[in-house]
Amino acid sequence: MEEKKLDINSIIGFVLIFGILLFWFYQNQPTPEEIEAQKAKIEQEEAAKAPEEEEAIAKPVLETQPIDLQDSASVVNYKNAMGEFGFTMVNEGSTVLENDVLFLKIDNKGGQITEARLKEFVTYDSIPIYLVQDGNAVFDLNFTTTNNRIMNTRDLFFEPSMTQRGDSQILSLKAKVSSTQFLEYQYEMKPGQYLVGFTIRSQGLNGVFNQNQPINLNWKLRGIRHNKSIQYGNRYTRLTYNHEGDKISKLSESGDDEETEIDVKWLSYRQHFFSSILTTNTHFETVDITSKNLVTEESHTAKFTKEFNTVAPLALEGGELSYAMNWYYGPTDIEVLKQYKDLGLVESIPYGWGIFGWINRYIFTPFYGFLSSFLPFGIAIIVMTIIVRVLMSPVTYKSYLSQAKMKVLKPEITELTEKYKDNAMKKQQETMKLYNKAGVSPMSGCVPALLQLPIFYALFMFFPTSFALRQKSFLWAEDLSSYDTIAQLPFTIPFYGDHVSLFPILASVAIFFYMMMTTGQNMQTQPGMPNMKFIMYLSPLMMLFFFNNYASGLSLYYFISNLITIFIMLAIKRFILDEDKIHAQIQLNKAKPKKENKFQRKMREMMEQAEQQKKGGKR
Repeated sequence: MEEKKLDINSIIGFVLIFGILLFWFYQNQPTPEEIEAQKAKIEQEEAAKAPEEEEAIAKPVLETQPIDLQDSASVVNYKNAMGEFGFTMVNEGSTVLENDVLFLKIDNKGGQITEARLKEFVTYDSIPIYLVQDGNAVFDLNFTTTNNRIMNTRDLFFEPSMTQRGDSQILSLKAKVSSTQFLEYQYEMKPGQYLVGFTIRSQGLNGVFNQNQPINLNWKLRGIRHNKSIQYGNRYTRLTYNHEGDKISKLSESGDDEETEIDVKWLSYRQHFFSSILTTNTHFETVDITSKNLVTEESHTAKFTKEFNTVAPLALEGGELSYAMNWYYGPTDIEVLKQYKDLGLVESIPYGWGIFGWINRYIFTPFYGFLSSFLPFGIAIIVMTIIVRVLMSPVTYKSYLSQAKMKVLKPEITELTEKYKDNAMKKQQETMKLYNKAGVSPMSGCVPALLQLPIFYALFMFFPTSFALRQKSFLWAEDLSSYDTIAQLPFTIPFYGDHVSLFPILASVAIFFYMMMTTGQNMQTQPGMPNMKFIMYLSPLMMLFFFNNYASGLSLYYFISNLITIFIMLAIKRFILDEDKIHAQIQLNKAKPKKENKFQRKMREMMEQAEQQKKGGKR
């Protein structure tokens, strides 16, 4: 049983490494002067960029003077600036569209949505969730007239009119040249829906549009921060799009990125748990999309995460525009998005790629949804963890059986190590022969671990992105989709943060004891790998740092999962496996003639050849 103990040298090593890490963090933390200098630099850059950004978002392409609607000369000048096609002037103002879940404000100038608020949700600090607010978004068409003037719809004034069609509110906004010549945006809102119909059409403007120049749709949005940690929220803020049939692609979540794509059906500007999505029945033939990362470090004051931009040329039919689209402003929640199955918006949810995404979508998401429908959300995680571990117990058994066999063979391996201590090649040769005769593979313990990787990664994606966990509390954790906090630090530790989370500590302790049970009887027996045991002991420390800023639901899962695994392994050792029987079976296997397979024969021949070459070289 000695191999299960952590010797004094290992303890000293852990203490020294932890002390070195703390000393390194302390030495490398920025001084107050450096922090102030960095803040001043950032403020200078923001001040320099602000006018440019404001100009990029709000400045008209055509330079005009401010318009006084009461001054006929000003109106005439505005019309002249637009060329010979004078769009009708209307009063500035806005129109509200709202139902029981969504509030939209649409401005007369530009006909665009300038405010989108979700009525049923709030941020971590109880502020209403806004997806569009204070000029963070721009929707615009720009086109060239037949006299080569460039016009932007954000500079045009649209005349609003509201009607009712059944239970739908219909808002029509027209930028008029005359009563029969206009560009129209039409919004249709239904009760209880986050999806808003949006139609773009023109009438009588075939003589206005320059048919040889593209009409470009521009949609720009800066993602508003909704999370306690802006870096954590930014990790799941991403531009996703459907193109070329059923292909789902994404721009980078960690840095700046851009793409040009064809045949695009919808674009999603996801802001972690909430999304702004534009769909079109007439697919965009091409789009240029960009994503710019606005987060460089953790901040309690930063407002925006990423900046997304789409430019898509629109096609004319008979010289006129006609596009049926939809706006979606709502939660990135499967229960909501599956209502729009025909649009395929469920695919915008970040389940993960390949088999991991399949496991999340078709197993963990519906299974957890079922459990949480009648259990508290934290208890549902624990129950799901227990069921998953029980189902994986045969894999755990296989892994522990392999470790037990290796433990039984340890005295013989030690004997071989001593006998051939001056001949590493011969020692390896004889060790492989022993494994082959005993019917033991040193890699057999790794296979069960590999089988568990899809489950591990699927859950790694499930907990931080499951909308069902958002703002659901358990014990001391206020939000299972974010980190829990038991202590706020007056300083920031690099890679750790400015707070202490308890669930990662519990998970790390459980992993440490699990490693104590497994490395003692597995790692020590493998020749040529004396440092592996020490490296494995570092895993709990690494997890402690990494998971401190992660979803508390995930840390809760790993804590319970490792506790269950420990109990399963203890039960296997006490009630199922008998080391004396394993030893007797190994001896029987060794006595039986063992036929080599092609791979084993090839390996033996290569090792024998290497041994002969080594002996020849010594002569």
